[in-house]
Amino acid sequence: MKHRYASRIGLVALLVLIASCATVNRPAAPVVPASLQVPTTQVLSLQAHAIGVQIYECQASHDDPTRFDWVFKAPEAQLFDHAGKPIIKHYAGPTWEASDGSTVVGEVTAKDNGPDPMAIPWLLLRAKSTSGHGSLSRTQSIQRLITVGGKAPTGGCGAALLGSEVRMHYTADYLFYRARS
Repeated sequence: MKHRYASRIGLVALLVLIASCATVNRPAAPVVPASLQVPTTQVLSLQAHAIGVQIYECQASHDDPTRFDWVFKAPEAQLFDHAGKPIIKHYAGPTWEASDGSTVVGEVTAKDNGPDPMAIPWLLLRAKSTSGHGSLSRTQSIQRLITVGGKAPTGGCGAALLGSEVRMHYTADYLFYRARS
């Protein structure tokens, strides 16, 4: 009798643990600042999770050549769909190139520091140009949200490192929007 009771308690505890793990792994949708909202004439066409690096180069300051700073050079990331399949390459431009050959080049129109002071900012970009006939060819806006990491180092850049690069790991979610049909 005691063994059956203990087994039921163990089973209930296991079910509670599994349920709590499932809810822990599902973060709430982020609150997107008004400055990063896309026009109501656009709809979400694609969402992907990026894993990559932000590349910074040690450069002399334009105002004071004796001061050196890490300056953003380019991103380098792979974007994955909900199933974990790589679908887009992200690189300088900023450019996103889908595996179907379509591309979009963006231009930042708004920035928000986001909730994590240790992460790169959240962005709204407009499509400056597109090419190809695929998933990105009709893109009009792009949001970069839920960023983790990627910020420039806070020091260590000096004359001895002039021209050298550092690669800071980051993750983010990218949302691509097209005109409402």
